[in-house]
Amino acid sequence: MPKKNEFKLDVISVHLVKDAPIFSEHRISSPQDAVDVIGKQLCEMDREVLCVINLKADNKPINCHFASIGALNQTLAHPRELFKSSILSNAANMILLHCHPSSNLQPSKEDTILTDRMIRLCDLMGIPLLDHIIVGGDNSRYFSFREKGMISNPYHVFNTDYQTLDFQSPMSAVSEKVRKR
Repeated sequence: MPKKNEFKLDVISVHLVKDAPIFSEHRISSPQDAVDVIGKQLCEMDREVLCVINLKADNKPINCHFASIGALNQTLAHPRELFKSSILSNAANMILLHCHPSSNLQPSKEDTILTDRMIRLCDLMGIPLLDHIIVGGDNSRYFSFREKGMISNPYHVFNTDYQTLDFQSPMSAVSEKVRKR
């Protein structure tokens, strides 16, 4: 039988570490503004790089986090890596920006799937995804999911009558449907 003191659990701390700044407090109110802030650096990359621009409530940048550096034609990004800097930065909003070194600005299937997933998760997290922008080539052109109507942040109306709220968990609703079959 193991002794009580044989089991140890490491205690860790998570810190936001600031690197040298890339941009100023340029307010981002359009996809072009985001491209002006960081697009040039991304267009100089020889492989796909995905970054998160974390924004204050007035859409002034807090910071930029290079979340994934991939290969020539793809990068892998999981939402947990994309949210990490946003949460630590107390971001009110976020923008995803990545480059296509091929200069083909059309989103891939994976780009679209990631964007859809992030829209849903950002809604749950309370940090709206304002846009996902693809840059490439000479930085004069870009693809904006928002401008193409693929992202919208609808105004959600929440029920304020606590007596009519349904607190049934999604899993219990699924279990109920399966049980009825």
